[in-house]
Amino acid sequence: MAQELRRALEQRDQALQEKQRLEIENARLREEIERLQKELEGAQRAARRQAAPFSRGRGKSHPQSPGRKPGTRYGKHHRRPVPERVDEEIPVPVPAQCPACAGPLTLERIEPQYQEEIVRRTWVRRFDIPICRCRQCGKRVQGRHPLQTSDAIGAAAVQVGPEAVSLGVLMNKLQGLPHADAAAILRQGFGLIMSRSGICRAIQRVGRKAEATWHALREAARGSALAHMDETGWKVEAQLHWLWAVVTEQIIFCEILPGRGFAEASAILGEEYAGWLIHDGLQIYYKFLKAAHQSCVAHLIRRCRDLVDVATPAAARFPLAVKQLLEEGLALRDRYLEQKISLHGLWTATGRLEAKLDRLLARSYRDRANRRLANHLRHERPSLFTFLYCPGLVDATNNLAERVMRLLVVIRKNWGGNRTQHGARAQAVLTSILLTARQQDKDVFELLTDLLRSPNPKLLDIVPKVETVIGANRMDAATDGRAAGGGRAVDGLAAMGLPGLADVSVLPGRLPAAEIRPIFSSA
Repeated sequence: MAQELRRALEQRDQALQEKQRLEIENARLREEIERLQKELEGAQRAARRQAAPFSRGRGKSHPQSPGRKPGTRYGKHHRRPVPERVDEEIPVPVPAQCPACAGPLTLERIEPQYQEEIVRRTWVRRFDIPICRCRQCGKRVQGRHPLQTSDAIGAAAVQVGPEAVSLGVLMNKLQGLPHADAAAILRQGFGLIMSRSGICRAIQRVGRKAEATWHALREAARGSALAHMDETGWKVEAQLHWLWAVVTEQIIFCEILPGRGFAEASAILGEEYAGWLIHDGLQIYYKFLKAAHQSCVAHLIRRCRDLVDVATPAAARFPLAVKQLLEEGLALRDRYLEQKISLHGLWTATGRLEAKLDRLLARSYRDRANRRLANHLRHERPSLFTFLYCPGLVDATNNLAERVMRLLVVIRKNWGGNRTQHGARAQAVLTSILLTARQQDKDVFELLTDLLRSPNPKLLDIVPKVETVIGANRMDAATDGRAAGGGRAVDGLAAMGLPGLADVSVLPGRLPAAEIRPIFSSA
């Protein structure tokens, strides 16, 4: 009887302890529900505001004051340079008297002031074209001036010049202005009357003329040793398509395709692409079996930061540990590029980072978001630290492609996409050419004007020489989980400013020429 009473008391104590634990857990869950409800309400309110996508949330507690700083912190002073050419000289009359006391004035000196102004005028050229007839075969032949963009006469004799069309292309494709706004600027700024449909047709004509260069840029992307790739949604005929972008050291190639799968990605780079491929971790990129991959570290750090913001203190430990490991990898890369550690020291420290990450991934996690993150990291594990095994050659982030996408997303916000497949094709062609020319620091206006004045299709001077990455230069996947290995580095590595790499045999055998120095520092 005493034993039964003792057992009953123990069960009662255990029940009371369990009740207290459940009450504490219930209170914690109620607080968590209230916090999540507040965050949900704030997110729903923010979604209704026009400025919500650009809001950074809570401001800094001690922000820096805007504007220039006083004293030595002001920085370098700048002013507009004196123009090299003066088109009009205007003498300013001497004041008749002193405005303060009405006394006479004595001229001491003349000081110049310059005003740079635009001319609001449309320049009209008339070409007197000789129409001839061959005496032998009777064929009709007409002359052509280098400034002409077309041989059309008669009903199409009045045309818009190449410089005006080039300006329209730049306003629409590079600055993101709708056709109507571009037409309004031409009318108000230069007195040139064009309808929005006229600008649209002119832009499509430029796109058709530039297609040969566009195809050549695709071949250059396929032959590049390193490529950044990304994609974003794009509307064509009010249907969802995808705008793909490939960024290499010398070119930017864009194409609008109906899907987001490996078929579309391989249509751009080719299934046999065997260079370094930097991307955001989308699984279809890993179907490039001959490429060496680098998953964007910045995406993972951002994902860990977002998880920490909404996780409980216990669940936040895992994303915090992953974030710290990735940031240690970036700091390790910077130390090597600053020549503070040797290549052997870099790889030794990289091995330690990988071992820490493997220990984290070997555990099981109760939190659903942590389980998803762990599964993603297990898949990305061979491609996380490629930038440490190829320091200075492979970037840690996909920031180069992200910056291209940022411009295209702003354009998409302005006018939504393309209404026709022809418009989407012209969008891809002209975006590729304009961004490539800007990347190479070429005069985009001059390139377009020269293209329009050419009587025959031509390749613009923005297409680099193609060196295909195939055959003996293919990269073999490393058996130890590293992103690339097995080949022997070329002799030009030491000349690229990467100390110690010339004697290492774990890098891919195909590297850029020594005179090209593709050192990225976007992270």
